[in-house]
Amino acid sequence: MQPSNQPVNITRIADALVAAAIDAGQAIMAIYDAGFSVETKSDNSPVTQADAAGEKIILEALARVAGDIPVIAEEEVAAGRVPRTEGTFFLVDPLDGTKEFIERRGDFTVNIALIEARQPVFGIVYAPAKGRLFVGDVQSGAAWSAPVSREGEIGDRAPIHVRDLPGGGLSVVASKSHNTPETDAYLGQFDVAERVSFGSSLKICMVAAGEADLYPRLAPTCEWDIGAGDAVLRAAGGKLLAPDGAPMAYGKARFFNPGFVAAGDIDPPPIAPFMTE
Repeated sequence: MQPSNQPVNITRIADALVAAAIDAGQAIMAIYDAGFSVETKSDNSPVTQADAAGEKIILEALARVAGDIPVIAEEEVAAGRVPRTEGTFFLVDPLDGTKEFIERRGDFTVNIALIEARQPVFGIVYAPAKGRLFVGDVQSGAAWSAPVSREGEIGDRAPIHVRDLPGGGLSVVASKSHNTPETDAYLGQFDVAERVSFGSSLKICMVAAGEADLYPRLAPTCEWDIGAGDAVLRAAGGKLLAPDGAPMAYGKARFFNPGFVAAGDIDPPPIAPFMTE
């Protein structure tokens, strides 16, 4: 597929994308409840039937509503199917937090992001085990969250926005699986009142929803892990920065991120000086 350079009318397809994320989440939860096997990919990361089932649903939906837009999807990339991405493209992670899924911690999410000119312009993060949906439209500056029932019904939508900088110390979210001494050193620059660990892109959404102020990640991720959360956060008035402090860009080589920091109503210093080679 040739790259697309045309902007997408997100209003026309937003509801279909939300429906695809919820449908994928329901398929994932059916496998979660029934039991599953775990395999290991070539990069030694785990994968289950739920990853493939969720991705299939999302790819079919994208083909129906935006078939001319290339899609970078985690399992497709693992299989060597990688379209060109010089222009507009989707990023899909059907099951971010596979380790949380396997360990039945519930912190896993379904992620769909739209990238234009190397920046996220729309994102959906759905946590089916928690029944939480987050949506962000960067172009309109609108971000919202809603509860979702196990039957897939969306409840009342509530606008979300990063919170004002608190006076009594920051609330920080961190990874359950990737905490490091370097992370502790970086956080030593701040007055931290609370530190909570979560898995998956929910951490970015907690900052977007004003439930936390800062999320540093001094370990690698892939672009499909963070693109949707980044869109939600930007639409909610926050920022997600590359190690050098610049806004995160997408469409990089191998879709690789060495690290990032997500922030609400603060301008965090770059994480690069704290990162090891």
